[in-house]
Amino acid sequence: MANAVRLIISSLFGSALRQSKKEPAFVLGLSAWRPYLRDWFEGKKIYKFGRSISWLRFYLTVVPLILADPRSKVYVWAYKHPDFIKNFCRAWDVPLIRVEDGFIRSVALGATRAPPLSLCFDSSSLYFDATEPSDLEIIIQTHDFDTDTETRARARKGIERLIASKLSKYNNSQNAAVEELYGPKRRRRVLVLGQVEDDASIKLGCNKKLSNNDVVRIAAAENPDAQIIYKPHPEILHGTRPAQSNPDAVRDIALILDDDISLADSLETVDHVYTITSLSGFEALLRGIKVTCLGMPFYAGWGLTDDRQICERRTTKRSAEELFAAAYILYARYFDPIRHCEITFEEALELLRSMKQQQLDDQRPAQVVPV
Repeated sequence: MANAVRLIISSLFGSALRQSKKEPAFVLGLSAWRPYLRDWFEGKKIYKFGRSISWLRFYLTVVPLILADPRSKVYVWAYKHPDFIKNFCRAWDVPLIRVEDGFIRSVALGATRAPPLSLCFDSSSLYFDATEPSDLEIIIQTHDFDTDTETRARARKGIERLIASKLSKYNNSQNAAVEELYGPKRRRRVLVLGQVEDDASIKLGCNKKLSNNDVVRIAAAENPDAQIIYKPHPEILHGTRPAQSNPDAVRDIALILDDDISLADSLETVDHVYTITSLSGFEALLRGIKVTCLGMPFYAGWGLTDDRQICERRTTKRSAEELFAAAYILYARYFDPIRHCEITFEEALELLRSMKQQQLDDQRPAQVVPV
């Protein structure tokens, strides 16, 4: 029955669609960076439709176009789409590709709609969804890194360059002298990495309800002799996302970083990191810092982290170098918004470094030259 419907629709619409010889890409919810859509979908025929599209309009106007060409794929932003789109794709065996920010994104926060240098396209799930395997999880689980020496070498150098650059996913934070913030180091230091508490990465990556303050209290209880430091998420500090818990409630047991300092600086002199699912935990891991994960981020479950949640699918032991290779080199894609072309991880890191340097130069007060 389904094949018969496809044949009828294809006979009515298909020939016109295939005249362009371009694979149809039906894009929902990516309007924030509309000027860059053609970079991401180079060589494809793009059909854009809004996230708020109704069921009736979707089936009347979009579905016939999708079914008319067997090459059609539907692209959605993360999980922000009506359920009927997912159900349609599953019923008709149409590939549904989820798109999300990558691991080195931009200088400014994503909420400012700065164009991303890195995106992830996942046909299975998304890397932060622990409820089912993502393309990234499959790469980590199955890729033969023993024979892929080239990717491992790139990863080794990539980690060194990332750490040396002091860059992260977002890079509008200010540099800081942590010895002045933290004080003299007389005991172990434990850093709690706050997150946006209603973020999908927590909802889909943690099997219990936890607030940032809960994580601070757990870290303090398990490390009674340590200095506890709490770094709220940058979007909370900048007010682009609402806070769900008040840091003042744990100010008696932790040093709260009220200013948005860079992740690289905040990790200086730290011995142990606690997080739910934050990507920043992986950046701590790359620096050799012990990481406790109360949820199940993509880098947990491979024998490198102190895990409080179990994922029985993850049975392979991996090194930090292999996780980096899988996530930053094999999984994520990179784009140059200036040249409008796809680039490598190494090129993206260099571009991000130059963007950050330009921001710092712009912030410096102009020198007055005496006449």
